[in-house]
Amino acid sequence: QVQLVESGGGLVQAGGSLRLSCAASGRTFVSYAVGWFRQAPGKEREFVANINWSGSRLNYADSVKGRFTISRDNAKNTVYLQMNSLKPEDTAVYYCAASVKGFPYEYDYWGQGTQVTVSS
Repeated sequence: QVQLVESGGGLVQAGGSLRLSCAASGRTFVSYAVGWFRQAPGKEREFVANINWSGSRLNYADSVKGRFTISRDNAKNTVYLQMNSLKPEDTAVYYCAASVKGFPYEYDYWGQGTQVTVSS
């Protein structure tokens, strides 16, 4: 069993930056791929970025390419999402999720989410 806890959300002005963290319990986390997703009010959850177990394979949604960077520190059981040049449309609850299966990923474990609000 893996438990995921997101942190780092908050209120930021447009153009600002935030770094989200996804901290995991369980030694096997280092072998899991991890994805970030977000859900804005009244909208469906959408994919943001993912990273494989070693950090060698990264994928991003077109809407965040060039602005967001996903990374991981397996020694700390943590995956990060660095978000730069934030826009009001990035406002959402951000979730991390872990996939036991390799690519294509199937997310088995989810965190509780962290709120990101970008003011104009």
